[in-house]
Amino acid sequence: MAPQVLIVGAGPTGLVLAIRLARHGVAVRIVDKNSGPGQASRAMAVHARTLEFYRQLGFADVVVNLGIKVEAIHLREGGEDVIELPFKDIGAGLSPYPFVLAFPQDDHERFLVEQLKALDVEVEWNTALASFTQDEWGVRAMLERDGAHVACNSTYLCGCDGAHSRVRESLKLDFAGGTYDHLYYVADVKTSGPDNRDLVGHIGANTFALMLPVRSRGMQRLIGIMPPQAEAMPEPGFEDVRPVLEPLLGIKVEQVNWFSTYRVHHRVASQFHAGRCFLSGDAAHVHSPAGGQGMNTGIGDAVNLSWKLAQVLQSRADPALLDTYQAERIVFARKLVATTDRVFQLVVSQGASGQLLRNWLVPHLLPMLAGFAAARRTAFKTLSQVQIHYPDSPLSAGRAGDVIGGDRLPWVPQADGGDNFEALQSLDWQLHVYGAASPALDAAACGLSLPLHVYPWTEAAADAGLLRDAAYLIRPDMHVALAMPRQELDTLHDVAARHHLRFAHRKID
Repeated sequence: MAPQVLIVGAGPTGLVLAIRLARHGVAVRIVDKNSGPGQASRAMAVHARTLEFYRQLGFADVVVNLGIKVEAIHLREGGEDVIELPFKDIGAGLSPYPFVLAFPQDDHERFLVEQLKALDVEVEWNTALASFTQDEWGVRAMLERDGAHVACNSTYLCGCDGAHSRVRESLKLDFAGGTYDHLYYVADVKTSGPDNRDLVGHIGANTFALMLPVRSRGMQRLIGIMPPQAEAMPEPGFEDVRPVLEPLLGIKVEQVNWFSTYRVHHRVASQFHAGRCFLSGDAAHVHSPAGGQGMNTGIGDAVNLSWKLAQVLQSRADPALLDTYQAERIVFARKLVATTDRVFQLVVSQGASGQLLRNWLVPHLLPMLAGFAAARRTAFKTLSQVQIHYPDSPLSAGRAGDVIGGDRLPWVPQADGGDNFEALQSLDWQLHVYGAASPALDAAACGLSLPLHVYPWTEAAADAGLLRDAAYLIRPDMHVALAMPRQELDTLHDVAARHHLRFAHRKID
């Protein structure tokens, strides 16, 4: 059977896109020019929003157990400890995953490959996209494997093929931005002494180094800027970094599993959507290392795009729904790239602003802010991506309480030990009411084949910013499409009609 969606690139973005499409009942094919999952990948942080998406798929707890919860950040400068910031449960009350998880991308990819295999979809390794054309009927791609060319017809094509995306280049889309001057390294090492379970970072003028734990091998992942003298070498190795790195992080490296160097870019594609082709992840946007946002943002792209493709392919929505993918994701990507670039440039700056940050703001202001619950909550919301919202999307409307259309549905734990996120595992549209649903709303929900979940009004619901007895239309990606303070049925019907939405849940065996 011909695939409905061809995915090029089997990194975390492509794999999550394939998993979610398969769960929606979409026939998918995923290819990658490499021989298998990455061996020297550098993304380490898995944030709360990604884990919430993984809970929808039923494997968030497994991922948490495979990784290590980062309980503190130790910042160093000049070879000395400057500050320790507690990070344990920094997002308590905001998410079922109120922490940052250290889970290296290579382990992460292998895990996702196995999840996809359980859905009877195999990644086709050593298979590159050679060329493609598209028209109103679909996409005709030519794949190259073992020197032979294989044709593949699909309805849509998704480029998840990294910063040097063949899909983006073939579409002739601009990839504006720049490349940082420094050469970076990533290494998998064993250190002497007790195991480190926290994030250790060094900041300084033109120096940057991070160390995070790798649970699967009891190793440490090192990421940083190559020293100038090592960068000038034709083929620098770990021994060229060791004399500078060990004093910076206060460690002694006993064993090196692998070492690799790379360049870092900050770029955003001019479009994420062209005809029947889409860009996601690093093919659409690349970032500085600040905040560990890149991989998580790519996974967010995949989640946003997957349900929209599924609904259109299954004739449950107008094809114009696909236009909202770019409208929603490109705005966030542009803001994120600009923000992470400014933060990273400031941290490593040799100028007065960089010195002020390192010598005064970090050791004095950060500890003070960390003591305030509001500051900790704000930091978690930003870092974890639970604050991502789409208020200007054509899919977003209304306000009820502090929640507006486009917001992530707030997490509300229940007295029985459950929560309001359990129902979201259906991966489909649904209505939520916190308080009482009117008979008219109940009847309308039945008429639209729209599941209605009514939760008791609690202090936790009020703290989350919800409005008592309001109705919230929830999208398959856990965002609020419509907030109805008085359970307005005409608004609900108008939204369904405008986007030609059919809410009837399609069961997947």
